[in-house]
Amino acid sequence: MKALNRQIVLAARPNGHARPSDFEFVERPIPVPGDGEVLFRNLLISVDPYQRNLMGNASTELPPIDIGQTMPGPTVAVVERSGNPEFAVGDHVVSWSGWREYGLSDGSDLMKVDPEAAPLSTALGVLGHTGLTAWIGTTRFLDPKPGGTFVVTAAAGSVGSVAAQIAKLRGHRVVGIAGGPEKVRYLKEELGLDEAVDYKAPDFAEQLARALPDGIDTLFENVGGRLFEALMPYFNMKAQIVICGTIAQYAFPGASDGPNRLPELLKAFLYRFIVIRGFSLTDHFDAYPEFAVEMRSWVSQDRIRYREEFVDGFENIPGAFLRLFDGSNTGKLIARLG
Repeated sequence: MKALNRQIVLAARPNGHARPSDFEFVERPIPVPGDGEVLFRNLLISVDPYQRNLMGNASTELPPIDIGQTMPGPTVAVVERSGNPEFAVGDHVVSWSGWREYGLSDGSDLMKVDPEAAPLSTALGVLGHTGLTAWIGTTRFLDPKPGGTFVVTAAAGSVGSVAAQIAKLRGHRVVGIAGGPEKVRYLKEELGLDEAVDYKAPDFAEQLARALPDGIDTLFENVGGRLFEALMPYFNMKAQIVICGTIAQYAFPGASDGPNRLPELLKAFLYRFIVIRGFSLTDHFDAYPEFAVEMRSWVSQDRIRYREEFVDGFENIPGAFLRLFDGSNTGKLIARLG
């Protein structure tokens, strides 16, 4: 076993988009487990957009982590030493230990995963917190009645791609919005969406009008900002909106430049009787068993497809994280440790 535990900590609060200098690599002693404790080594580390909110100076009301604190987040790990009878050496577990090589736990925050049942990486994606986020947003906060046009923004991402496919399975006409022709092809040809729109294309407005001839009945929103403003004129009477994320605004907590569209939005809510909801995944972890049964069935039957992108090497995690905000990745982004 190595002598030191490498970790990536917050070195500075970003002003705008995060930069490599906002992170620092530190080495600390590997913890020694006591009675009832488990020492585990991380194999896979989740890289997610919401982690930008945790860095501070972000569009969130959640308190930021402290300077010098290890970046939080889910991981898949293997148990190296155990003083807890519930966990044996060699067990694979999901933890929330963050961007570090080794972690220590009393077991209360660990969940065993079976590498024979599904690839370990899926525990950080389609069968993990991102899949659960999509499932919660589409099943707990939206009317499940089929029909109508269901729009998903950031539809090629780890959450949006699952939400869009769930909507298809529920009987909706689904339109995905993503950036670039390759992502548009992925949404239509691999995921089977009814329409896909490229928000980066010069003719985005024309594409949007063609894809939404009957307006929007349901919106699963992951982006916010200018994209949400572009969708506002298409909201139908009694449209439903669930806000999962606002990735376009994470790095810019202040008011955006340009015209103030708030009066227009409030008028739409008032006179079109629009319902809008937000949610936090942490309030719904109790739904995981129900989610897991349904999602595992869909994945095993190839009714839900997923894409994963891997970055190899602990030292490459910050650079991979920055890619989340330039639209260059598709699907779930995961760091693989040696």
